Amino acid sequence: MANQQWLDERESRAWRNYINAHAKLLARVNRQLQLDSKLSGADYEVLVNLSEAPDLRLRSFELITSMEWEKSRLSHHLTRMEQRGLIERVDCPTDARGAFIVLTEHGQAAIASAAPLHVVEVRRSFIDALSAAQLDSLGDISAALLDHFDRLDCRR
Repeated sequence: MANQQWLDERESRAWRNYINAHAKLLARVNRQLQLDSKLSGADYEVLVNLSEAPDLRLRSFELITSMEWEKSRLSHHLTRMEQRGLIERVDCPTDARGAFIVLTEHGQAAIASAAPLHVVEVRRSFIDALSAAQLDSLGDISAALLDHFDRLDCRR
């Protein structure tokens, strides 16, 4: 570690501001989501993925890939969502060991009710704080980071 390259002042400022802004943004948006719809941010993320999937169903590994979650975390969360009637597990006819995660009617109603209110909060807490140019820059920066992560993952 003798050759450790520490962050300089500019790098540290960018990193810390990003981490703090991200944490506060998620906390605000998730708190409002919970108040408006009784859904957690994690519930909402699962429901969005399922609502946008063909036939409102995905395999667990597809949710894991999309959401960047660990298998055990997703499994436990899906169990809680299933107990609340938001999703159901349906056997996969081509894979006896696997199942589809399916959005129920109750889950469809929950996401349909939550989404408009969620968008209002995203706009209020995020979109309205930035100019069009800043949104474009942030979109470009986020895309560059995602590309970078993909390249790093390919090296493993």
